[in-house]
Amino acid sequence: MKHILSVLVQNNSGVLARVSSLFGRRGFNIESLTVSATTNPAISRMSIIVTGDEPTLEQIIKQVSKLEETIWVRHLQEDDSYCRELVFVKLLTDSSDVREAIRQIADLYGARIVESTGNTIIVELTEVPSRIDAFLDVISNFEVLEMCRSGVTAIQK
Repeated sequence: MKHILSVLVQNNSGVLARVSSLFGRRGFNIESLTVSATTNPAISRMSIIVTGDEPTLEQIIKQVSKLEETIWVRHLQEDDSYCRELVFVKLLTDSSDVREAIRQIADLYGARIVESTGNTIIVELTEVPSRIDAFLDVISNFEVLEMCRSGVTAIQK
């Protein structure tokens, strides 16, 4: 199961390396990691997506909380927070039928066509991670040439 962690840390050099190496040393996998400034230049917010069961999540939270630079760690629920991720998908559109089908799916998910040339189309979607996963599952029925995800940015309501 995927979990969203919001971590407030002191904005010291090397803090990102210490957090990510903690995960590696403990055998935890980071699915997504974004770091952003806050209104205080001395503090940064990390949004981390991890996969694991409840005991694994508890262990991750305890370990991250122990780091010297950590101010606090919150486990965010998708329904109780604002979280968004950006994905770009480049698809092969070798016929007008395929192009139209992709446009319809994009409309259904609220995605935007950012470029449409010759035989490719690039779709952009900004949404919650579960909705992006669903979109990618549907769009995988077409020939995906490239895909990139930004990682989640999240804040509690």
